[in-house]
Amino acid sequence: MSEGIDVSRIDQIINERLEVLLPKKLEEIERARTPSMTIIATKGTLDWAYPPFILASTAAALGWNVSVFFTFYGLQLLRKDLSHLKVSPLGNPGMPMKMPFGPKWFRGINWNIPNLVQATIPGFESLATVLMKQTITNSGVAQVAELRSLSIEAGVNMIGCQMTVDLFGFTHDDFIPEVKEYCGAATFLPMAKDADVSLFI
Repeated sequence: MSEGIDVSRIDQIINERLEVLLPKKLEEIERARTPSMTIIATKGTLDWAYPPFILASTAAALGWNVSVFFTFYGLQLLRKDLSHLKVSPLGNPGMPMKMPFGPKWFRGINWNIPNLVQATIPGFESLATVLMKQTITNSGVAQVAELRSLSIEAGVNMIGCQMTVDLFGFTHDDFIPEVKEYCGAATFLPMAKDADVSLFI
């Protein structure tokens, strides 16, 4: 029945067609695919609140699927009130920053204050926080609460670490209602595995 049919020739024709069509089809699929990103947010200070929300809101604005897993001190970023967030200059080689007020020459000074002084002067952390907030205001940068709202509006999936909630004695009522999911590492890791970009902050 198969006499006269050159199977090897048919295979060759199929392979040649696949070599032409397959790359184009794969490129079409790749262009149509929505990129995804997962972020693990572990820090709960004012300065460390910015990276996860800036990255998440930007990626979501670009049309990406974004999930942020807030664990340990990162849970502070999901609290209803963010006014408690502070900056700790102690042990931070990038701190303290330049002054956000005064004449230009004064604002240009690098205030190299030793860690010992930062650790022993009462209220130094509060002072650093006030100065950071003033710097943010002067620069026209959005506040953390505003960035968080932008992330939520853009469809970023906010995930709380249930183990950390239990560890620190929180309840779900302590956090913004937009946190739709509380889970553990076993649930989050498959999301991170399948994401195009995974970041630890």
